[in-house]
This record gives sequence, C-alpha cells and structure tokens, in this order.
Amino acid sequence: MTRILMVCLGNICRSPLAHGILESKLNNQLFYVDSAGTAAYHVGNKPDHRSIQVALNNDIDISTQSARQFKVSDFDTFDFIYAMDSSNYNNIISLARNNEDLGKVKLFLEENTQISNKNVPDPYYGDISDFEYVFDIIEATSTIMAKKLQKTNI
Repeated sequence: MTRILMVCLGNICRSPLAHGILESKLNNQLFYVDSAGTAAYHVGNKPDHRSIQVALNNDIDISTQSARQFKVSDFDTFDFIYAMDSSNYNNIISLARNNEDLGKVKLFLEENTQISNKNVPDPYYGDISDFEYVFDIIEATSTIMAKKLQKTNI
C-alpha cells in the first residue's frame, strides 16, 4: 500500500482538503492518505468549518478528520509527504534524519506544472471564496497526482 501525507500549518484548512480530495480519487485498497500540521495549534479539532463546507459542496466529506501534528515517525510511516507551502516544507525537512527522509518530502504544487507559484495559499484569514480557490487548485493537482500514482501501482 502506498501511503501519502499532506501537511500544512495547523491541519485544519489546506491539508484536510488535500487529504479528502486525493483520497476521493484513489482506491483505498491500494492507497492510504492522511494529513497533519507542523504546528500543534489545533490538535484534536475538526477541519475549519469553511473547509468542511467547500468539500461538501463538492461531494467530499472531511468532517470526520481530526487535526494532528507532524512527527518524525511520519517519515517511517509514509512514502510521500507533501507540504502545502515552503514554510511547512522547511519545517518538515528540518526534522529529517537522513537523505531517505528528505527524498520523501515535496511541495504539493510541484506536481502541477500549470501553476508557477508552488505555495498553496492559506485561506484561514480569508472568506469562503479563498477556500473555494484553494479547493480548486488542490483538486486540479490531486487529479494529476492520482493519475500518476495509479500508473505506478498497476
């Protein structure tokens, strides 16, 4: 089974959306998707109500997710670790123990060549339109990732 981790700052906006969107595109017998935050601000909380709403508007239910903090053992558990922005990427790689750990970490939007800015914007201080925009870029990138991942798992 291929294991994929999505990581943002608090694990309530971007990474839960990426988790839910990618998970909806993959066979759960072959892929496991999870999410985490580099900070512990919201550990145990559900995703932001706006993330939940935008996902539901697109027939994806992320309401059962629970925020957790990224931990070093995630390098052992996951095959791919995707950071939502460069700040979180730097936080993750600062915890890497070796080159194998480093090799698992990428910026999420590196998978999408159509987007030049590789940082998924944090919609937390915005309104619902900011969450919709983030959903759209994560959805487009997740479609690309799912096709790529399914080809390697055939």
